[in-house]
Amino acid sequence: MSPEQLQRFKRLLESEQQSLLATRQAAKDSTRPVVLDQSSVGRLSRMDAMQGQAMAVESQRRRDVQLQRIQSALERIQNGEYGYCLVCEEEIYLPRLETDPAVPLCLDCASRREQSST
Repeated sequence: MSPEQLQRFKRLLESEQQSLLATRQAAKDSTRPVVLDQSSVGRLSRMDAMQGQAMAVESQRRRDVQLQRIQSALERIQNGEYGYCLVCEEEIYLPRLETDPAVPLCLDCASRREQSST
C-alpha cells in the first residue's frame, strides 16, 4: 500500500471517529433511564419511552464497538501493520478496505469466523 493510500485511509478513519464521537455526545440524553412516574405519563407512553431508551442504548453500544475498531485500525497504521489480516497476516484486498477502512480481517478469515459462530 502506498503512503498516499495509507494517509487517505487514516483521514477516513479519523473523520468517521469524529462523527461517531459527535453522535455519541448528541445522543447522550436518549440513553438515560426512563422515569416510571405513572401520575405524569401513561402506560403506553412509558412503554414507548422504555423501548426508545433500549434502542438508544443498543445504538450506543454499536457506536462504541465501531469506535474501538477505528482506534485499533489507527494503531495498526501507526505500527505499520495496517492492511494486513489479524489472523493470517495476509494483505487485505484494497476494495475491502475501501468499503470498511476499519476491517481487521481478510475476506477468507472473516468468512471462516462467521461460519464457526453459526
